[in-house]
Amino acid sequence: MSLRLTGLGWVTPFGNQIDQVWEKLCAGVEPTAVPSGSSLGGKKDYLVFSVPTEATAEVARLPRLRRASAISRFAAAAGLNALRDAKLELDSETAARTALIFAISNGGVIYTKRFYHEIVVSGASAASPLLFPETVFNAPASHLAAILGITGTSYTLVGDGAVGILALRMAEDLMTDPELDRCLLVGAEEADWLLCDAYHKWRLLRSAPPIEPFRIPPRGTILSEGAGAVVIAREGNLILEQVHPGRNFRHQSELVKELETIGRELRDADQFDIWMASANGTFVDAAEESLAAKYFPGAKAFAPKGALGESVAAGPLWQLICAAQALTKQELPALRHSLANSGLTSRRRPDATSWRRAVITACGLNQQVAACTVRL
Repeated sequence: MSLRLTGLGWVTPFGNQIDQVWEKLCAGVEPTAVPSGSSLGGKKDYLVFSVPTEATAEVARLPRLRRASAISRFAAAAGLNALRDAKLELDSETAARTALIFAISNGGVIYTKRFYHEIVVSGASAASPLLFPETVFNAPASHLAAILGITGTSYTLVGDGAVGILALRMAEDLMTDPELDRCLLVGAEEADWLLCDAYHKWRLLRSAPPIEPFRIPPRGTILSEGAGAVVIAREGNLILEQVHPGRNFRHQSELVKELETIGRELRDADQFDIWMASANGTFVDAAEESLAAKYFPGAKAFAPKGALGESVAAGPLWQLICAAQALTKQELPALRHSLANSGLTSRRRPDATSWRRAVITACGLNQQVAACTVRL
C-alpha cells in the first residue's frame, strides 16, 4: 500500500509557520536559549530552546486548553496546522474516518512535577484535581481528539527519541482499514528543569549552545520543546516509501550494529539524495555518520536537531518535515557547527538532476533506533 504525506505542521523554537521556520533554518538563524530554573531546590539552571508564546496563542484560547499543559498546546497547534496544510476541515463524517496517533517520550513533566510536589510538601489532600489529568501520557491526544471530534481510533505511543518513526509504522498498519481515509500523527515534548537535570546526570547535556553535530568527541546537546505533525493519506505528492520499525540496543556500543541492520534493509538500487540525521551532539552522531558513509554515500546531509535542539518525540517528525521541505523546495540548510571532514554538505541545491528521495534516521538516547524513506 502506497501512503502519502498530505499535510505538515510543527511548533518549534522558531515558531509554527512551515515556510518561515524553513527560511530561518536556511538562513542559519539560531534560536535563543533561555534558562530553566528549579522550583525544587536545584541550584543549577539549564539552558533550553523554548517555544515562543505566539506560536500557541491561537489554541491557548480554546476552552479545553485554557488549563492544559504546554505539551498539549504544542500538540494541538501542530495538529491543527497539519490539517490546514492538507486543506482539511473535519466534520462529524470526516472525523469518523480519521485516526489519531500521538507519539510521546517524556510526557507532561511540568504538571506532573507540580502535582507530586504538592503531595510531598503538603500531603495527599493538597493534590490539585486540576493538575492530575495533565500528568497522564495520553492527555495531549485526548485534548486534540476532543477538539477535532475524533471519537474512534486514537492511540498514544510511548517510546524513546525514535518513537515518531514507530508511530509512522503504526499509521501504516491502521491505514489498511478501508474505513479510514487518513491518519493524523503528532509528536510533542515540553522542556523543564527536571528533564535537563536528568540528561545532565546522564552526561548528554552541554552547558550552552551551539550544538555541534558530528563533533569528535561529542560535547552534548540542548533540550528543546515543541511538536511536529503529519497527515498520512492515500493521495499526495510525497510518498512514504519505507518505514523501518526500528531496533533496540542495550548499550551505546551496540548502536552501530543496530544501525547497520537498518542500513542493509533500506539499501536498494536507487540512491538517496538527502539524509536527515538525528545527530544532536551526543554519541549518536558518530554512529549515524558511519552508517551514512557506508549505506547512503553521496546523500546530502542535514541535522535539524543541531539547529532546533533535542526535542525527543517531536524530533523525528521535525526531521520528516525538513525532508519534505527539502524535496519540495529543492534546497537544504547548511550543516552548521560541524567539524566533520567526511564530505557532509553545507547548504546547496541540486547540481544536475532534481532530488527525489530522502532517508530519515532516528536514534534515541535510551536504546531505540528507527528509519524511514520518502520520495517525491
